[in-house]
Amino acid sequence: MSNQRLEVARFQDRVMVVTGAAQGIGRRVAERAASEGACLILVDRSEYIQEVVADISQQGGKAIAVQADLETWGGAEQAMQAALKQFGRIDILINNVGGAINFKPFTEFTDVQIAAEINRSLMPTLWCCRAALPTMVAQGSGVIVNVSSVATRGIHRIPYSAAKGGVNALTESLAFEYAEAGIRVVAAGIGGTEAPPRRISRGTPEPSNETERAWFQAHIDQTKQSCLMKRYGTLDEMAAPILFLASDEASYITGSVLPVGGGDQG
Repeated sequence: MSNQRLEVARFQDRVMVVTGAAQGIGRRVAERAASEGACLILVDRSEYIQEVVADISQQGGKAIAVQADLETWGGAEQAMQAALKQFGRIDILINNVGGAINFKPFTEFTDVQIAAEINRSLMPTLWCCRAALPTMVAQGSGVIVNVSSVATRGIHRIPYSAAKGGVNALTESLAFEYAEAGIRVVAAGIGGTEAPPRRISRGTPEPSNETERAWFQAHIDQTKQSCLMKRYGTLDEMAAPILFLASDEASYITGSVLPVGGGDQG
């Protein structure tokens, strides 16, 4: 009997929405899912999402692009309606939009900056879950994977930490509420990630003095010190567990936040 392992396309013909897919982790998740047969709806507010879809299509993958602002309910609804129009269902939702904007002690944040962090790193996940769930309930099946962060325990990005703590609570509560509807809701708490230079800015201002540079460096140092492996992870080291959670291999996992931070439990 052959010991050769059969390669299985885990997402063959599954309809998967990936948000924040124009670069970084979201793009890598999309590329890997496409190679495993997923029918992709890739959402981002940047026009670069069109390039990602073109690259995937050139490789034989199935993907459409949706440009939408997921910090709004209208943007989330637009994205899910595009998925339904193109494919008729939503099997998997990967909520990847988020990312800290400012890095400084909490008392240095203005009210406007705090609101911006919450709008960036909590509301897109909340809106997209709300927009996708009715379809999943009607189907009697679905998987939601929320991309959270081990920075729920960290310094100099407290509003971001609070937003990701909200994502974790949302994950646990939605899993509880919708398990009987056949829907799994899980999260990956990712750590620091090595990625190519950002083509789309988060809006982080350049440090203007030594104090601000020290504040920024402190959060990087803390991230690596909290990690048992003392390094950032690669894009593939983040995408792989996200896709595992989305797959049938994780069929008995729901309501859980999987730390993916080299030993940092968040």
